[in-house]
Amino acid sequence: MTVATFGTKEENVNYVNRYGVYAVIPNPAKDKIILVQAPNGAWFLPGGEIEAGEDHFLALERELIEELGFTATIGEYYGQADEYFYSSHRDTHYYNPAYIYEVTDFVEAQKPLEDFNNIAWFPIDEAIDRLKRGSHKWGIKMWKSAQKL
Repeated sequence: MTVATFGTKEENVNYVNRYGVYAVIPNPAKDKIILVQAPNGAWFLPGGEIEAGEDHFLALERELIEELGFTATIGEYYGQADEYFYSSHRDTHYYNPAYIYEVTDFVEAQKPLEDFNNIAWFPIDEAIDRLKRGSHKWGIKMWKSAQKL
């Protein structure tokens, strides 16, 4: 299993663990990736925190309905990308292991449950450039490499 690390773990800092699962979702032509923009303007891969009692698949299924209104077929698992970061919004340091999956097919089943995000498709390299988290950039690069793009 591949594990990558982003950010720096600082000494004498208490980190809150926030385990997350995220999806690389290409369009059918595989030339664009969908991203979610949080209210603070930052772009992320679709996905989020794994809640109590959820495995990766249940958490990703829930997050995709909340953020995109999508039901999806989960494909390849690309690995774990650990990220250390400080959230000024929450005034908290986080250790965020991100588990990255590919979505091979999706259906826009309903309107997103969260109505405060922006959703947009971007060419692959532009999507990488726009992402805030190194772990999310890594996820698209892993997908891109597997697709031989």
